[in-house]
Amino acid sequence: MKPIYQLLVFIAFLLSQPVLSKDGKDKESKANAAKDKEFGLEIGYAVKAVNLDGILEEGEWDDSQMISGFVQQIPNEGLPATERTEVRLKYDDDFLYVAATMYQTTGGDYVVSSLKRDFRFYENDAFAIVLGPYDDGNNGFMFSVSPYNIQMEGLISNGDRVSDVWDNKWFSSVRRYDDRWEVEMAIPFKTLRFTEGSEYWRVNFLRNDRKNFERSSWVPVPLNQRIQGIAFSGYLNWDKPLKKPGSNIAVIPYMATNGSKDYQAEGGVNSGVAAGFDAKVALSPSMNLDLTFNPDFSTVEVDQQQTNLNRFELFFPERRQFFLENADLFGDFGFSSIRPFFSRRIGIATDSMGRSSNNRILYGARLNGNVGDNTRVGLLNMQTATEDAVGYPGQNYTVATAQRKVFSRSSIAGVFVNRQTTGMVDEPGRNVANYNRVLGIDYNLASEDNKWNGKFFYHQSFSPDVSGDAKAHASHLSYNTKKWILRWNHEYVGENYNAEVGFVPRSAYWRFEPSMMYRLVSNNSKIFQQTFQLAYDVYTDKDFGLKTDERMTFAYRLYFKNTSTLQLRLFNEYVYLFNSFDPTRTGGERLKAGTDYSYTRMGVTYRSDARKLFNYSSTVYAGEYFNGERLFVNTDINYRFQPYGNISLFAEYNKIDMPNPYNDARLWLVGPKMDVSFTDKLFLSTFVQYNSQIENININTRFQWRFKPVSDLFVVYTDNYHPESLQIKNRALILKLTYWINV
Repeated sequence: MKPIYQLLVFIAFLLSQPVLSKDGKDKESKANAAKDKEFGLEIGYAVKAVNLDGILEEGEWDDSQMISGFVQQIPNEGLPATERTEVRLKYDDDFLYVAATMYQTTGGDYVVSSLKRDFRFYENDAFAIVLGPYDDGNNGFMFSVSPYNIQMEGLISNGDRVSDVWDNKWFSSVRRYDDRWEVEMAIPFKTLRFTEGSEYWRVNFLRNDRKNFERSSWVPVPLNQRIQGIAFSGYLNWDKPLKKPGSNIAVIPYMATNGSKDYQAEGGVNSGVAAGFDAKVALSPSMNLDLTFNPDFSTVEVDQQQTNLNRFELFFPERRQFFLENADLFGDFGFSSIRPFFSRRIGIATDSMGRSSNNRILYGARLNGNVGDNTRVGLLNMQTATEDAVGYPGQNYTVATAQRKVFSRSSIAGVFVNRQTTGMVDEPGRNVANYNRVLGIDYNLASEDNKWNGKFFYHQSFSPDVSGDAKAHASHLSYNTKKWILRWNHEYVGENYNAEVGFVPRSAYWRFEPSMMYRLVSNNSKIFQQTFQLAYDVYTDKDFGLKTDERMTFAYRLYFKNTSTLQLRLFNEYVYLFNSFDPTRTGGERLKAGTDYSYTRMGVTYRSDARKLFNYSSTVYAGEYFNGERLFVNTDINYRFQPYGNISLFAEYNKIDMPNPYNDARLWLVGPKMDVSFTDKLFLSTFVQYNSQIENININTRFQWRFKPVSDLFVVYTDNYHPESLQIKNRALILKLTYWINV
């Protein structure tokens, strides 16, 4: 255990070091500097109460400073926005109030995807406020409203990544006029996380004018950056230090009933009733405790299926709400293919045949937040039940993290992941090691102007009876300017590195991945920009003695001002097979281990004008595939009956021709989907998926009634069929009620 203690001491030393600022100023100096900033906004206590009706009444906002002068990010960086935007702010003991007027001289209707909450900001006409209460340049909040008063709130992490799965209470009202639309917002301080006594926050205001293909902001944002990036923000200067809001405890109980039947096995309908709750407890304005007891995830949106032609495990994103809030604090360690913690591993039981089933989560807790402006901490603990039916013992999962800001926007972070067997079964379905642990440290690089970004990490795993090379390390460095994006990536995973609660699809390899992209911005009336990219990606064994995978890529992308895009890509690939492999994954003859293959393919992708009610995208790839040939066609067709919803059809076709004795394959994946928003509180979605590779048709229909803020009634119906005979495999119906209670 000596290495784990050494690494723990090293992490503790780094996290205890004082924060280094670029100019060496203390917090008081920074507060004075904030007030002197060009983009400084003074905010005062509300003299007159706000009537949240979307009407900016005369005298109602006269006691607040007005800002305007938005500038374009795209298409003409730095030029004044075509349409005028005006914003005002004030606050009282409970709320931060925001009022905005978006003038509109261009004719035609607004672009709005639907009436459903958590729309995509870039795809809709919308106004947004970005808040950075901790002044670390990386973490914050985004609140956005569309012209139809549809809300989107998100947590910002890593400087500019928005997680819109965060769900919380806040209020808004909108009025539309012939020449403008106006919005009033009331954001409770209890919804936000901040340091008590704060004198200033980072802030920016954004407008997406989709109809005019224009994005603009109060503080200018370079076109090569994401417009919500907290690095590009002004300062919101409070007229007095912020006080701690009142008690902030919410309980969200649920009750669910279900009925299901397996038509492939004897027996009748299985039914049951379940109940449980989540709780949110604000221990301080900057620290939150989330609790869950007997959670139920039956109403989570169904995964979009994938055709699996990969030699390694496919990745499906986490969709469960409890794990998604502040997920970056736990799940962003490592790289996408070297994750020490992947929350989707929790709640899965595996039998001796490798088959997966649900593993009931009994309870869990998550503590997360800030200790001061510069330190974030997180602690997650979950307990699962013993599943006697599949012979899988109960498990306890613990994840502890800490992140410390250094320099202007960079950070050092440590993580500890532990899986511990806690239950016993009479007849084990599989052998489960008593524990598995991972300890690691990450350095996240982010320059003040966000031109330099990167990550460097070292992780070590610990398992019973496993010794030797159990480490993983990697580096990523990116340089991003208006013309060039240069990237470097290296990865190493030892042959005994074992992150059981993570996502690490392969081991015992080195990977090197340099790339470069040149961006050419046009003043053409139709073309926005062009990019040219070269990338190289190579894997070798751990001794550099054998090249196992190699890909060289050239990509050309053309971006039009009507939002359509065209992309051309050329690949040259090399693969060495360690193990035998069926390239069609249909159970046919397998290519022999120890053989290698080189092949070339090319493809084109076109996306039409997404602002139009009818829009589509299509991709075609053709070329060699191992010792055969492959044609890949992917099409996504959408019709938006604005603002009530969308009808879409996703279709994917793989035509694989192989020489004898190997199987040919014609693989289809088809998914029609309908999303309907009857109102901003009533939603219906139906998703049908036909997957010929696994010979299944799945139907998932979900009805949602949001009768109060963050309180819902769900009805979910699921069917699975055999494609040829349409014989039913199984069927389920779920009814679930959730209710948000402020204590």
